[in-house]
Amino acid sequence: MAKISNFSDIEKVRLEKIEALRGRGINPFPAKAQRTHTSAEALAAFEAQESKGDKAKAVVATLVGRLRSMRVMGKIIFAHIEDGWGSIQLFLRADDVGQVQLELFRDYYDLGDFVQATGEMFRTRTGEPSLKVADFTMLAKAVTPLPAAKDEEVEGEIVRHAALTDPETRYRQRYADLAVNPEVREVFRIRAAINRALRSFLDNQGFLEVETPVLHQIYGGAAARPFITHHNQLKQDLFLRISFELYLKRLLVGNLERVYEIGRDFRNEGVDRTHNPEFTMLEFYMAYANYEQVMQLTEEMLAFTAKEVLGGTKFTYQRNEIELGVSWPRIELKDGVAEFADINLDDHPDAASLAKAMRAKGLDVNPTASRGKLIDDLLGALVEPRFIQPTFIYNYPREISPLAKSLPHDPVIVERFEGHIAGMEICNAFSELNDPLDQEARFQELGRGSASDDENAHPMDEDYLRAMRYGMPPNGGFGMGIDRLTMLFTDRATIREVILFPHLRQRED
Repeated sequence: MAKISNFSDIEKVRLEKIEALRGRGINPFPAKAQRTHTSAEALAAFEAQESKGDKAKAVVATLVGRLRSMRVMGKIIFAHIEDGWGSIQLFLRADDVGQVQLELFRDYYDLGDFVQATGEMFRTRTGEPSLKVADFTMLAKAVTPLPAAKDEEVEGEIVRHAALTDPETRYRQRYADLAVNPEVREVFRIRAAINRALRSFLDNQGFLEVETPVLHQIYGGAAARPFITHHNQLKQDLFLRISFELYLKRLLVGNLERVYEIGRDFRNEGVDRTHNPEFTMLEFYMAYANYEQVMQLTEEMLAFTAKEVLGGTKFTYQRNEIELGVSWPRIELKDGVAEFADINLDDHPDAASLAKAMRAKGLDVNPTASRGKLIDDLLGALVEPRFIQPTFIYNYPREISPLAKSLPHDPVIVERFEGHIAGMEICNAFSELNDPLDQEARFQELGRGSASDDENAHPMDEDYLRAMRYGMPPNGGFGMGIDRLTMLFTDRATIREVILFPHLRQRED
């Protein structure tokens, strides 16, 4: 238990109130609460009763919520409580609750406390629908005041003056951020709606939602550095998954033709406005499809999701109007580099030549990077930021796509696309490689021969190869970050705004 000396003066006063309530036989943290209506339900029921003109049948409600404002006017107290559906005014009068109870509310209840109140709905002289309180009780006493100045009534409307605006404090104390900033709560309601819409779309397309392991003996399915953990009983190092891909494609071998998973991935990588070490992905795999069919399904899926969540296919992100209800332009990678970076990749067949051309454009170049990795860096620096409207870039170098099928006429280019919106990658997809001999050769080429710190290294996965040798149908695979899609739909500039508890540097408080 925290020492009393660690509390602020305001917290000490509230602790004294807790003891005083207990001294009066009142439990400030009772085990049971009762509620008959949410705030929204009570207001709707009252308005319905008013519209019928049936004044004889009052709406009686028991409401719960956090105390957000309080105004004492002699023998009357006006207060507002807030629950998950909105806020509602409480009207407490000595004639209704008794003078002793009114003074109890005035003296021992503070902003931030959770309360329960029972009474009849009515309309005050100013016209505000309110609960005329007949009885109330404390549900949870707040020791620490919320970081909000106050809720103020301005011309009959409650205006919130929030003090919690510092981004880092908001991320570190998300519970307080949610409590005082309603627009933040809305972000996460939209995020949940996105997941529901994606599931609905895929379920209706005949996909089966599955769950695959989070702990992997061999990591794979993406170019990323994993987190390592250890199983004590088995004396075995394990990796937090960086992708679902290899397990989901095993299911295609088992004749589950369309599968998807929405879940967490973990990558031991840098943190910036679009990256967090743990993040949520959607991956799906569909048998007998290639990357062109996956492109079409992507367009349909995101248009459907926008309609379900936002009510239409247009939305604004960082002052740009985005339209998802049209066919996305498709630009071959080498053409995009030629147009937007002014570099002809055919003129630079090796890493040294391409690196020289990139330096001439003022780009920093990793001297040990492969040609494929340099092309990927070039895309990120000069090409991808140009695509504000939804755009597909397709046909990538094989050396950075070890799980994708090569073009029939060009073995060093693979059938892969990335979807970009508002200058950032939103999805990645392949015509998946299903030749076990080719796959084994790629693992040998890109895995065993790579440096230990190479993020493009892909370990040999013998069990995955064994599964492929049983026969894997041709298939198209797809991956999309739920966090980035939520950024787009909620107009948030950083991934930390759309993850409830983003990873932050450790700080001494």
